[in-house]
Amino acid sequence: MNRDFYKKLGLRIKRLRRQRYLTQQQLAEIIGIGLNFLGKIEIAFSKPSLDTLIEIANAFEIEVSELTDFSEN
Repeated sequence: MNRDFYKKLGLRIKRLRRQRYLTQQQLAEIIGIGLNFLGKIEIAFSKPSLDTLIEIANAFEIEVSELTDFSEN
């Protein structure tokens, strides 16, 4: 995957998190990862595993395919 994908993914996660009025800390606790790691995902510094993407999608009550659908951006 290229860096552009992870930038778009990070922005999508951040937008969905904010739409649900969640802080990074709250989302990190819900999905069971560290706050620092979530922050790095949102700025495309770290790449989440498939398991982490599934947890993020579950937290937002969407499918992983919706999480990676960047047509709205």
